[in-house]
Amino acid sequence: MDAIPPVAPTQAAPRRADRTFALMLRLWREHIRFHRARIGIVLASTAVMAGTTALYPVLIQHAFHMFEDRDTRILYQIPALVLAVTSVKAASQYIQNIEVQRIVLLVIRELQNRMFAHVVRADLARMEREAPAQIAARFTTDATVMREALTRAVNGVADAITVIGLVGSMIYLDWLLSLIAAVLYPIAGLPIERLGRRIRRASGGMQQRMGTTSALLNESFAQARTVRAYGLEAAEMRRADGAFSDLYRALLRMARNRARVDPILEVLGGAAIAAVIGFAGWRAAVGSNTIGNFTGFVAALLIASRPLRALGSLNGAIQEGLAGLVRIFDVVDEEPGIVDRPGAVPLPPGHGRVVFEDVRFVYPDGRVALDGLSFEAAPGRTIALVGPSGAGKSSALALIPRLHDVSGGRIVIDGADVRDVTLASLREAIAYVGQDTLLFDDSVAANIAMGRPGASEAEIEAAAAAAAAHDFIAALPEGYATRVGPGGQRLSGGQRQRVALARALLRNPRILLLDEATSALDTESEAAVQQALTSLRAGRTTIVVAHRLSTVRDADLVVTLANGVAVEQGTHAMLMGTEGLYARLVRTQALAA
Repeated sequence: MDAIPPVAPTQAAPRRADRTFALMLRLWREHIRFHRARIGIVLASTAVMAGTTALYPVLIQHAFHMFEDRDTRILYQIPALVLAVTSVKAASQYIQNIEVQRIVLLVIRELQNRMFAHVVRADLARMEREAPAQIAARFTTDATVMREALTRAVNGVADAITVIGLVGSMIYLDWLLSLIAAVLYPIAGLPIERLGRRIRRASGGMQQRMGTTSALLNESFAQARTVRAYGLEAAEMRRADGAFSDLYRALLRMARNRARVDPILEVLGGAAIAAVIGFAGWRAAVGSNTIGNFTGFVAALLIASRPLRALGSLNGAIQEGLAGLVRIFDVVDEEPGIVDRPGAVPLPPGHGRVVFEDVRFVYPDGRVALDGLSFEAAPGRTIALVGPSGAGKSSALALIPRLHDVSGGRIVIDGADVRDVTLASLREAIAYVGQDTLLFDDSVAANIAMGRPGASEAEIEAAAAAAAAHDFIAALPEGYATRVGPGGQRLSGGQRQRVALARALLRNPRILLLDEATSALDTESEAAVQQALTSLRAGRTTIVVAHRLSTVRDADLVVTLANGVAVEQGTHAMLMGTEGLYARLVRTQALAA
């Protein structure tokens, strides 16, 4: 992608103009130019529309001359010509509007697809840096502003062609009056350009506020139970009022800047018309002009006022769109940090031997999550990572499928460094089930089938049965075809976890990662799932993050973490005999139970 040059503090106006031109050129080069056929239709229909509009003053002049000459042809000739001209203009206007919207909506769809393709592949750290609602605002608020700006920009071409046609009519009717009008309208250019800069700055602030407000609303709605349970209604209303107030001020700044454009154009347009009428009146008084020429010219001037006013406000609309376009391209241009290395190869065959070799991981904000972690997980064995909160257990799990990359050391799977193999082959060999399971707003069957697209109905049901989920799914109103709602909210927490576990079982991976995946299950369901996991573990590597230590008694190896370091390794029985951290954690939980 072409980089957009930064705006330097010196020579701000030229640099700003360069940046604007660069953005528009990039939009043309990467999107708009691929719709040349439709652009041709727009230009052709626009030319017809502008030409017919320019004929109106000439028709008016012709009609007044016929009035003056008492020509009886005015009874049928002028009405027929007016009907013909308006019909042609109406048809071309319809075609132009439809094709403009088609081009604009196609470009917006392409931008949205490009953004989503980048976001869906973006690093987990980048996704965690910004609220989901703020990311979603790029696809809604920014896209809406872009759509309006693109529509205005394309229509601005039509307005410019229309004005050119009307100027031709005015010159044909009276070149001297045209010269007087031409002197006054360009005076509006300077204040309009300054207002455009203000509108762009205000638009960027407004779009940011829209994203912030959406994030607040999403968060508040998602925490509805907590808000009511803790009596936080008043506090949430104060938070919302602050966000709405900020958004109100941003929108008001935008409205004020927009509102200044039309009055400026109105005054200058009125001054031009007043000057023309005054000069034409003087010439008529001395007998050097005809009423037909004067009437046709004034008609052309009045007809031109609308497209001229639209052109005057076009800069502001474009600046709003450019503010949205900058935010869109910011997403598109942000390259993911976790990608396939040059020369990456598929993960070699194996049974899922995982080796941590002196692994270190530091978050972008400088927090150390892991510091020299080493252990080996052999195929067919279950490794449990335990320790107090913040010890680095979930971070270690996230490094295996490269949701994050190690800061030091390396992770080896079946003899290959995970950074040297393709992401697709690495993640295809892994199934992950987290503690806080959210499902997609689709059917139960579709959510399970995501583990292995193309799986048969029988295979999906078998995976559900193995995860102790078949019975409750069969009892749902539409069975496996039942939609689970956004995030799976129509199911309980335990039901969501069993569906997620069925997805992992269907994947049939060589490495199974469980981040306290049975914590929300009742005792009976957990026993059934544990039995299913026992058979699934055969010949595969299972790495479990366990907060409830009673679930890891049968693990082949327990790795106890503290501050990102493995302080103990061994079986449950061995570690209970050492009276170390693991033993203390087990006794503490036993006393709390």
